[in-house]
Amino acid sequence: MNQQLDQIKAALPGLIPNCGDCVVITIDGPAGSGKTSLALTLKREIASSYTIHMDELYEGWGSTMTPALTTKLVSILESVDKEENVFFTPFNWLENCLGTPISVKAPKYLLIEGVGAGQSAIRKFVSLAIWIEVPQDVGLARVIERDGPAVAEFMPGFIEAQTAHFSKEDTKKSADYRLSGHHTV
Repeated sequence: MNQQLDQIKAALPGLIPNCGDCVVITIDGPAGSGKTSLALTLKREIASSYTIHMDELYEGWGSTMTPALTTKLVSILESVDKEENVFFTPFNWLENCLGTPISVKAPKYLLIEGVGAGQSAIRKFVSLAIWIEVPQDVGLARVIERDGPAVAEFMPGFIEAQTAHFSKEDTKKSADYRLSGHHTV
């Protein structure tokens, strides 16, 4: 991954905004593949950035890869495009309800990372799409290690939903870069 990561880092300054004056970068791939780690790595390379984590946009385990998620993503990026504002209401997983709305001035770079970030409905706004993956067993082990054993009961349904979503959206093929997160993040 290091050579491709170096290519991505080198490409960042030359990316052309497709969403108002904002360069949108999506990082998608299966659960546990290293999307958040990659987003943190890229964030260190760029000034004036903001990261939206897809788990802030899901509304609990029953509302992940849904049309409502697509509508939220489109709404967020239309707001960035037309109003130069990032606005959304994140989900509070501890309270199992929507949290306090977030509204920030659109940055130069907006990173959207997580399962479902690279879907077709928002590709016209995206300047760079990245796909990162690991074998399913590795990803599942990482998720349980990161989020605790309580999530294990929800993961089979989530994995099924993400697999169907990726197939329908052709997410991997549409990415500008395809990275392996195995032993590298």
